[in-house]
Amino acid sequence: MHSKIFYSLFALLMIGLPFSKAQINSDLMHIKTDVVYLASDYLEGRETGKPGEMLAAEYIAFRYDQMGLKPKGKDGSWYQEFDFNYKDNPHIEKGEDRTGRNVVGFLDNGAKNTIVIGAHYDHLGHGIMGSLHAGEPDIHNGADDNASGVAAMLRLAKILAAGKAKNNNYLFIAFSGEELGLFGSKNFVNAPTIDLSTVNYMLNMDMVGRLNAEKVVAINGVGTSPLWKEILPKIKVADIQIKTTDSGIGPSDHTSFYLKDIPVLHFFTGQHSDYHKPADDAALVNFPGIIDVSDFMLAIIEKLDAKGKVAFSKTKDEDPDKKVARFKVTLGVMPDYVYQGEGMRIDGVLDGRVAAKAGIKNGDVVIKMGDVEVTDMYSYMEGLSKFKTGDKTIVVVKRGEEELEFPVEF
Repeated sequence: MHSKIFYSLFALLMIGLPFSKAQINSDLMHIKTDVVYLASDYLEGRETGKPGEMLAAEYIAFRYDQMGLKPKGKDGSWYQEFDFNYKDNPHIEKGEDRTGRNVVGFLDNGAKNTIVIGAHYDHLGHGIMGSLHAGEPDIHNGADDNASGVAAMLRLAKILAAGKAKNNNYLFIAFSGEELGLFGSKNFVNAPTIDLSTVNYMLNMDMVGRLNAEKVVAINGVGTSPLWKEILPKIKVADIQIKTTDSGIGPSDHTSFYLKDIPVLHFFTGQHSDYHKPADDAALVNFPGIIDVSDFMLAIIEKLDAKGKVAFSKTKDEDPDKKVARFKVTLGVMPDYVYQGEGMRIDGVLDGRVAAKAGIKNGDVVIKMGDVEVTDMYSYMEGLSKFKTGDKTIVVVKRGEEELEFPVEF
C-alpha cells in the first residue's frame, strides 16, 4: 500500500483517541495507532494467507521504513514468504494451499553480532482452529494477541534506530503463522536471511498488552543463558515485578530459535477471558503498560550491550519436581499465569461451565479443591486429576479477605 495511504490512516486513527495530558507523547500515540490499526475490523483478524494478513504486513513494512530500517526478507524485500497447506480440520486429507509472510527489517550498526527482536502479527481471522468463541463466526481482532507485541517491537525499533545500544545489529521480525504452529519462525530459522551463527540472542513479545495493576510480567526462557538469572533481578523499571520460568520451549516463536541453540526470552503479561475471542479489542489494552514492558526490555539490551556474545544453555522441558498431573475434567476457568501469591487466581470464568454455574468469579483465588490444598498451578492441576465427569466436590476460594465454599459438579 502506498505510504500516503498509511499517513492518512495515521491521521484518522489519532483523531479521537483518548489521550490524557500525561500520555500525550509520540511513543504512546504510535503504540495506540499501531494496535488500533492492526486490531481493526478492516484487517479481518489477520489470518495467515488471507488479505488481512497482507494489509498488516504492508503496514509493518511501512513502519520499518519510517524508522530507517533496511529490508532483510527474501531477495531484498521486506517479506520472507512461506508456503503451507491450511486445514481447518486436522482429519481431512487435503487442505488449502496458502502463502504466509514474515516481515523482516534490519538495523545495521556494523557490529559482529545481531539481536533478533520478534513478535507474531497473525491472528485467528473470523475464528479458525484455536478460537474459544462459541457463537457464530466473528472477527477476532487480537489486540493483545498480538498487536500489542508488534507495537512493543516497533517502539524498540524506533529507540534503537535512534542510536541506543550500538554494539549489536538488530533484526526485527514480525512473524506470521504463529497461531497455526509457529510456521513463520520455523521457516525463518530453517531459511534465515542472516547467518544464524551471528545471532546473539532472541527476544520475543507475545501478549504484552494487559499489564496488571501489580505490574507482573512473565518472562520465560531464563534458563537458556546463565546471564539471564544474573542480570534480570538487577533490572528495575517502572515497578515491574517478574515471574520467570526456565524452559526455552513454549507455545510462541522464541521456541524456534531456542531449538537452534540461541538464548531466548519470552515476555508475556498474562492470559485473560478475552483470549482467542472476538472480545480481544484495542479498547481493553493497557497502552502505558506496553511502554513499561518495552522499557524493561530496553534495559536488558543496554545492560548487555558491552558484554559481547551471550552464552547459550539448554533447559529441561519440565521441572522433574513439578510433574503435571493428567486430568479428565476442567473447572472452566482461565488461570492467572502471572499471579505470584499462594493459590490459583482466576483470570476468566467461562460461561456455562462448572465454575460459572457454581458462582465462582473472576479474581477468586482457589485455595482448596476437595481434599487437595491448592498452593500453585501444579497443585491446582493435581486437584483436578482426582476427579472424573459426574463427581461432586467443594471448591474453596478466597475472595478478598473472605473464604467461600462452592459445591461443584464436574
